[in-house]
Amino acid sequence: MPTASKVVAAVYFAALAYFCADLVKPLLPEGTRTGWLHEILAAIGVLSGWHMSGKRAGEGVRAGFGYGLTTSALIAGWGIFLFAGYEMLQLSIDRRFDGPMEAIRGMVGLMIDYAVLIATKDIIGTLIVGGMFGGWLAEWTARRWS
Repeated sequence: MPTASKVVAAVYFAALAYFCADLVKPLLPEGTRTGWLHEILAAIGVLSGWHMSGKRAGEGVRAGFGYGLTTSALIAGWGIFLFAGYEMLQLSIDRRFDGPMEAIRGMVGLMIDYAVLIATKDIIGTLIVGGMFGGWLAEWTARRWS
């Protein structure tokens, strides 16, 4: 059931994820095609904001901060997982792996590489502060319109 807090959280976290995609672009190696990076991260932000922060809004400001931080972590985690999985599939098509277990190990290695790549103070700070603000915003919306 749509509520105002779910909609606000979904829109806000989509915007936060879209902005973080802009912060990631300069960190990527030269010539890396970003393609659908912004749109996929924004979609992850919509789903995470709706199901995590928006759904739990109304439990207090401290809980809102926690849910906002969790939503930011979900956006980063799912983004890393999906893009590492996509790259693993591309490498599998090129026959770079000998079997499925090697492909999964390769994907885990890619996930670690991506996590290290985005572990900058700008991105982590944006996710922390933005997540806390998003949790507070969802909480404020729940109190205002529920």
